[in-house]
Order: sequence, then C-alpha cells, then structure tokens
Amino acid sequence: MTLNDVSEVMGYAPVLVGVGLAGIAVWALVWVVRYLRADAMTRQSIRQAVRVRRTWKRLAQMLNLSATDKMPTAMASLANTDGKPIKPRVLVPALKVTHDAYGVIARAGCLPGVGLAEFQKAAPYLADAWRMTRVSALPGDRPGHVVLRGVRVDPLITPTVHVPTGRPPEEYAKWELGVDEYGMPVLVPLKEVPGVAVGGLPGFGKTSCVNRLVCDWAPSPAVQFVFFDGKVSHAHEGDYADLVHRAFAFCGDDLEEANKLFKELVELRRARSASIRSVLGRKNMWHVGPSADWPLVVIVIDEAHTYFRDHKGSDPTTKRLAALAADNARLVEDLVKKGRSVGFLTLLTTQKTTGDAIPTFIRDVCPVGLSFAQKTADAAVAALGDDIREWPDASPVNLQDPAYVGVAVMSQHGRPGFIRIRTPYVADEDAAHVAAETCHLVRHPARLLEDLTGQDVVDLTKNDPEPPSMAA
Repeated sequence: MTLNDVSEVMGYAPVLVGVGLAGIAVWALVWVVRYLRADAMTRQSIRQAVRVRRTWKRLAQMLNLSATDKMPTAMASLANTDGKPIKPRVLVPALKVTHDAYGVIARAGCLPGVGLAEFQKAAPYLADAWRMTRVSALPGDRPGHVVLRGVRVDPLITPTVHVPTGRPPEEYAKWELGVDEYGMPVLVPLKEVPGVAVGGLPGFGKTSCVNRLVCDWAPSPAVQFVFFDGKVSHAHEGDYADLVHRAFAFCGDDLEEANKLFKELVELRRARSASIRSVLGRKNMWHVGPSADWPLVVIVIDEAHTYFRDHKGSDPTTKRLAALAADNARLVEDLVKKGRSVGFLTLLTTQKTTGDAIPTFIRDVCPVGLSFAQKTADAAVAALGDDIREWPDASPVNLQDPAYVGVAVMSQHGRPGFIRIRTPYVADEDAAHVAAETCHLVRHPARLLEDLTGQDVVDLTKNDPEPPSMAA
C-alpha cells in the first residue's frame, strides 16, 4: 500500500466516525423517546433492566453462576511467549434482558455445571439483588437456555381489567385466563376438553372469569352458548343479563325447566353423534374444527349445585325435586362424557365442588379445574385434587383476603405443581356491548343440524346407532 493509499483511507476516517456517532445518537434518541412515552411502572422496569445488564457479570460470579475454563484458547497459547502459566478464564452466561410493566424477563444461556437447577437455587438471591418481589427460573424455549422472570410488583394483588376487542378469536377453544404470579399470560387450551369445573367462594371472581371467555368467543359464529343460572329465576335478574342475548337458550333455577333443556341438549348430542360421519366425514369434530354450520356448543352451568343437589324428604314435592335433580345429573353426565368429540364444552361453576354440589361422576371427568378462594382444605382438594395438599403455599385457602378477589389456582399443564392466576374484571357495559354487537350470530345448533341433514333432530336421534344400554 502506497503513501497515497494510506492518506486516502485516513481521509475516510472522519466520515466513518461521524456515521458511527450518528448511529449512536439515533439509538439514544429512540431509547429516550420510548422511555418518556412509557408509564411510570414501565419506566421503573426499564431502569431495573439497565441495572440488571450492568451488574450481571459480577453478580453471576458472586452467586456461582459462572464456570472456570482452565484450557487456554489457541490465540492465548500463541501469544504466550514467556512460558508462564496462562490464567484460567471465567465464563459468565450470556444474558438478554427485556422489560414490561411488572418487571424484567432475562434469557440466559447455560454453561457446563451451570444449568436450570443452579439458576433456581439462586433465584431468591437474584430477587434481592435485582430488588424484585420474586424471581422464577424456568426452562427456555430451546435447549440450553433458561428464562428468568423477575416481578417488582405482585401481579396477584394488582387488579386488571379486560376490554373485549369484539374480534373473533384467532384460535378456537383457547381460554385466555389472565396472568400468573410472575405476570406471564396464562392460556388454557380447551380443544378436545369435555368439561371445566370452577369453584370458589361467592364474590371472588367465578362469574367474571367465565364472562371473559364468553365475551372473547362471542364474535365467532362458530361458537354458540346456552346458560343455566341457578341463582335466579329470570335472565334479567342475574349475572348473565348482559350476555343472554348471545345465547340460544337460557334457564333459571327451575329444576323442571332445566331438566327439559338438558334433555334437548342430550337429544342434540345424540343427533350429532348419529350424523357426524355423514356431515363432516370425521368421527371427531375437532379434526376439522368448529364452523358456523357445526358450532362448538358451550354450556355454562352457573351455581351448578342448584340442579344436582339431593333433596331429602318423603313428601311428594321433595320426591319430585329429588327425581329431577338425579335426572339432571344423569343428563349432564351424558353431555360431559359423550359430548367432546361432537363439539360440546360444559363449564360448571359452584362454591364448593364437593360431591354434593357437582356429582363426582361429572366433576372427575372434567380435565380442567380452577378454584378461587376457599374456606377449607377439603374444599380445595375437591376442586384441585389431593396434590394440592403437597403445595400449601398455592392453596386457595390462602386467597380469602379481599386483595385476592379475582385470583384463581389451577394445576400447571405439563409441569408439577400449581399456579395462581390473576383473572381480569370484565365491565358489565363491555359485556352488554359485545352481546348487542354479536346477537345476530345466534343460531340454534339443532336447527343448523336439521338444515345440514334434512332431518329433524328427533328423527336423527331415533336413528342413533349406539346400543340401547348406552342411550341417554
């Protein structure tokens, strides 16, 4: 390279430096604008994220989240001309940090001897160093990585509000429940799920939890609803007064009326079972998914104990009520046990999901169970199973404080233990708006099936091929 070439290259140096400084200035401007536009909670999380990045290398070594590599690199060996021993290298897991209103999310790579178990052991100390309420360490989205979630404020005691978008769900049968104790979204897949049992003390969020599901799914013509409300006699008196216009049927606390509607639903279930192969070409509706012609039928049974409670007494009225309750239990058992593959989803809510409120032959075949606050350990076990005894910190008995209204407990899918979930509040006016905007989508599934087959539902039921011993 000649002297002129060197001079020419040096002449570009100020330009390159200027471009670099301009890039840094633009990055700084974008960062400042994002910081100023953020709310107060997010700003604090941004400052915490900066602190986590700045102090990570030192903190990781203090918490034994580092590895020592005594093998010198090739470059270090070539550079070692004096023959002195080469100092071992201290390796620290790479950390990528993001933030949200609740705190920070850090993704770390594992090292030999520093994996998920080590991060979980260090989680309480990370919480103290990062000034967080709690820190969790979970497997990452790919092998060899860990996700550290730190929350500054407790999401469980931070009330949230959900405003329905009014748009059809992107994926059918996915229940967006809320956020867990680390502020992470909780999604419950309800595809191929026959039933859901929800328990909890009055006023702690059961109905609002179900309302969100209805409001989120109502804009889809591929979902139809039917409501049973055991607290009231008429729709305008209860919690579903704002949503009833989106339902093809409603029933109050009259056991005889409920028995009649349950029978109609069982007839529809049997008619669907008899015609599903000829209409859909499948024996399982979920293989093609719900549609406007063959919608998912969501049966909401609120205060379910009203319809199943065993009435004691020898007078004619009590005997009649006892017979109706027993028959209601039999019919709902049919819907839960046999309705999954033909597109039935039954949601049952009650205060205590004990056997006298929801018969065990119904409750125990509901794969998804949630519990809001409970007064006794037995009620918690009835709602969540015996395993909740081994996780006392997650027990819904601990949720009786008013600060926990809207907080539920459920088992973790695919992992041991239980999670606590903050479910959002859905305002009555928002629910009413959704129902008013989507009421034109209401279609009775029986009439839709008759249009598809050219036969009455009753005639389809008579042709049901299932053996008499299995008939409802």
